[in-house]
Amino acid sequence: MSETNMKNAQLILSDLRIAFGKSTAAAESLPVALDGVSLTLSPGRCLALLGESGSGKSLTALALMRLLPDNARVLSGSALLDGVNLLALPESEMQQVRGQKLGMIFQEPMTSLNPIMSVGEQIAEALRAAHLTAEPEKIKSLLVEVGLPPERTDAYPFQMSGGQRQRALIAMMLAGNPRFLIADEPTTALDVVVQAQILKLISRIQRERGMGLLLITHDIAVAAEMADDLAVAYAGQVVESGPAAEILQHPRHPYTRALLGVQEGLEQRGQRLVAIAGSVPMAAPPQPGPGACRFAPRCDNVQAACREAAPALQPTEAVSGSVRCFFPVGASALHAQTRLNSSTQSPSTSAQATQPKPVLEAKNLLIGYPIRKGLLRRTVGQTVTVNQVSLQIAAGETLALVGESGCGKTTVARTLLQLQRQTSGEVVLDGQVVDGSRAADLQRLRQSVQIVFQDPYASLNPRRSVGEILEEGLISLCPEVGATERQERVKQLIQQVGLDPQALQRYPHAFSGGQRQRIAIARALAVRPRVLICDEPTSALDISVQAQILNLLKDLQQEYGLSYLLISHNLPVVGYLADRVAVMQKGVIIESGSVQEVMHSPKHEYTQTLLAAVPKMPA
Repeated sequence: MSETNMKNAQLILSDLRIAFGKSTAAAESLPVALDGVSLTLSPGRCLALLGESGSGKSLTALALMRLLPDNARVLSGSALLDGVNLLALPESEMQQVRGQKLGMIFQEPMTSLNPIMSVGEQIAEALRAAHLTAEPEKIKSLLVEVGLPPERTDAYPFQMSGGQRQRALIAMMLAGNPRFLIADEPTTALDVVVQAQILKLISRIQRERGMGLLLITHDIAVAAEMADDLAVAYAGQVVESGPAAEILQHPRHPYTRALLGVQEGLEQRGQRLVAIAGSVPMAAPPQPGPGACRFAPRCDNVQAACREAAPALQPTEAVSGSVRCFFPVGASALHAQTRLNSSTQSPSTSAQATQPKPVLEAKNLLIGYPIRKGLLRRTVGQTVTVNQVSLQIAAGETLALVGESGCGKTTVARTLLQLQRQTSGEVVLDGQVVDGSRAADLQRLRQSVQIVFQDPYASLNPRRSVGEILEEGLISLCPEVGATERQERVKQLIQQVGLDPQALQRYPHAFSGGQRQRIAIARALAVRPRVLICDEPTSALDISVQAQILNLLKDLQQEYGLSYLLISHNLPVVGYLADRVAVMQKGVIIESGSVQEVMHSPKHEYTQTLLAAVPKMPA
C-alpha cells in the first residue's frame, strides 16, 4: 500500500462479538458483552461513541487496542487497518501498532501515568517505543504542543493538576504520531473550563495532524460539539449511527430520543426531568430463539414485535445512517414526548419574596494551612485557600456554589460540617455559633446538616451491608431511637430513594453508580437533617441516571422542606436545580445572586468565562 493510501486508510471494525468466561467454557454459554459492533474511523474525522455506562463503549476501545482483560474472548469480528486484522496479530506485532498507528487517552490520567517517573521520562519512553530518538528538545516540543510549559519536563504526576495530567498523557500519545486516536471519557472529572481547554486541544491536534478520532463519552453536549459522526451504543450493540448533526436533529431510535429528552429537560427549569426507567441490562448468554429488542423493557414505544424478535441494524434515509429498531421515530416525537413527560411541573423551590431566616450561615470564613520550615518545622506563614467567604442558606432553598476545581468549594463544605476547622470566621446554625471543640455543638450540627460526597463508592464502607450503613448514623446521632423503630426507618429510607428493601442485605460493590448515590442520599437523610450538602452529586453519572438523582432531590426537598448546598461545576444542573448561585474563584466569592441573574446576566468576567465554556447543543 502506498504512503498516500495508508494515510487515507480507514480503521474498520466489523461485527465484533466479545464474551466473558473461562477459555474452557462453550462459547454459546458465555455472557456476550459486545454483540455485532461495527464502526468506521476515517482520517481527519471524529466519531463519537455515545451511551450509558455498561453499553460497551470502553470495551470496544480496549478491543481495538488489544488490551482486553484475560477472561474476555473475541467470538467473531475483525478490525482492519491497512488491510491487516488487528485482532489476529501476534502481540509482538501489535506492540508496533500501539502508539505508532493507534493511540489511546484513558479516562483517568492519574492511574495511566507512572507515579515514580517524571513526565519527561514517560514521554521519552513513548518515543523510544516508537523507535524515535528521545531528544530533550523533542520532549519539550510535545509539551508545548499540548499547552504545557517546557519546564514541566521534570514534574511528577502528583505535582500536576487534573487538566495538566491529561495534557501530559496526550503528549505521550502523540509521541509516536499515531494516525488514529481513541479518547475514552477524556474530560469526565474535569471542571467546565478545563474540559473546554482539553476538548479544544484534542480538536486542534486532530485537525493539524489529520488524525481519526474515536471519542467515547456519555455527555451528549460534548458529542454534539466535537463529532462529525455519531454512534449510539446500548447493551453491547450499536443502535443508531450516522452523521452527528442528522442524529441530534432527527433521532430515530427511542433510546437516542430518550437521551436527548433528558438533555432538553435540563433547560426547562421547574419541570420534572424525563428520566429513562430502569438500567442497562447486564451481559447474558445468548437465548435460544429469535430474541428480543434489548431496549424493550425501558422503551416508551414498545410493541409486541419488539419482544418477539431482535431488530437488525437497518439503513435510514440519512446518508450512511442506520438504526436498530422496528418502529423508528421522528424528531417531532422527541419534542412531543419531552413535553408530555415534563408536563407535571414540580413546585418551584424559588426563594420567597421576603427572605426567610437562614438555617445555616458561614460568616467571614478564612481557612489556611500552615507553612512549616526548618529543622523544628516552625510555622513561618500560611497558605490561604478560602478567604473571607460568607454564605447563607434559608429553609427550603437551594444555594449552588460553583467554580473550577481547586477554588475551595469542598473546603467550605467540610468546614460547614466542622470536618475541618476554620482559621477564623464563624459557622452559625439557627442563629447560634457552632463551637467545633464542643461535642454537644458538633452533635447538634450533624443532626441538622449532612453531606452527600462526590464519590459514593469511596464514602460507603465496603465491609458493611447497606442496612448497617444506614443504621450507623442513627446509632451515633439519634441514640434515643430504638432498634425496632431504627430498622423500620431504614426500610422506609431505602424505599424513598427508589430502591427495593432487599438491597439492605447487600454490599456497596453490588450496585451501580446511580444506585450507590441513592444509598449515600438515604444515609444522609437517616437522621432527618434540615440541610443537605451535595458535593458534585451527579458528576460521574450518566445523563439518564443524573436525571433520576435530580428528580429524587427535588422530590425530597418538596416532601421534607430540605435546604441544599449544591457544589458543582455542572452549570446546566445548577441552572435546573438552584435558587441562588455563588461563584467562587481562588478561595473568594466573586459573584452571587439569583440563578436567573447569575446564569443569564453574569457581571464578572470569570462567571462569563465559566458559562462560555459549557458545551452547547445545536440549535
